[in-house]
Amino acid sequence: MSGILKVARLAAIVGAALSASAFTTPVAAQSRFITIGTGGVTGVYYAAGGAICRLVNKDRAKHGIRCSVESTGGSVFNVNTIKAGELDLGFAQSDVQYNALKGVGQFKDAGPYADERAVFSVHPEPFTVVARKEANIQTFADFKGKRFNVGNPGSGTRSSMEELLAALGWKLGDFGLAAELKADEHGPALCDGKIDGFFYAVGHPSANIQDPTTSCGAKLVSLTGPAIDKLLADKPYYARATIPGGLYPNNPQPTETYGVLATVVASAKTPADTVYQVVKAVFDNFDEFKKLHPALASLKPENMAKDGLSAPLHEGALRYYREKGWVK
Repeated sequence: MSGILKVARLAAIVGAALSASAFTTPVAAQSRFITIGTGGVTGVYYAAGGAICRLVNKDRAKHGIRCSVESTGGSVFNVNTIKAGELDLGFAQSDVQYNALKGVGQFKDAGPYADERAVFSVHPEPFTVVARKEANIQTFADFKGKRFNVGNPGSGTRSSMEELLAALGWKLGDFGLAAELKADEHGPALCDGKIDGFFYAVGHPSANIQDPTTSCGAKLVSLTGPAIDKLLADKPYYARATIPGGLYPNNPQPTETYGVLATVVASAKTPADTVYQVVKAVFDNFDEFKKLHPALASLKPENMAKDGLSAPLHEGALRYYREKGWVK
């Protein structure tokens, strides 16, 4: 065989091999990596995000998606980071989702986020006010002049706190100290006597509330009154809520408050198939999902496809909901 024929034959063999390999590339080589932004590691967002990723990763051999969670500063951070293209999905309070879409509140300077998309809502998040036992707090008004944690900038908790203060006609300066601790820090600070109280939007039961009520007898404080009534009438994303008595140590009485829903959001630029597979993983394994955290136990799929969602549904989520008949 001539040298030219040998080279030609070798080229043909290599070409055929490369062509075949295009059809036999393992799924692992085609894996897509997605990240869900959550919140502090002791909050329900982090646990719920882990639950979602666990279900997505269970079938990654089929769809090629590998899911991981990231502990973040919370709702506002997640929305801004999704907008910047650095997160694929993220948790956000329903009020933060609304404000981002409309370009109001903490998003006033940035303007409306037209590409924001809703995926589903998750658990209710009552606004939970916790007081140091020795501070003798009976109502929220008693915190005037006290050391109070208003939440870290960039969290949904902080933005909701600012709306509450505006409704009450208060300013941050009305507190003796307006601390800006992250959610993972406020419980230890309370028990160490560094602050007298904190405000936190969280699903229940939460380890974040369990720890200070157990460790130092912290007390839950109700949020009620005319200013709250007006706030609820003016803001469509808020609803009344009750934290059951006896849910936490040293707190036998029910706590009356109000709150938001946790929601999962994405960008219109997040691929539809990616979002579809995330939604499918959750709802096709829904009984398992509900068991992964107590705050998820009473969820209903049909409600999650509509409640607390002010942004348009993501194309991938909408496709799944239509298949199920939950959305027309």
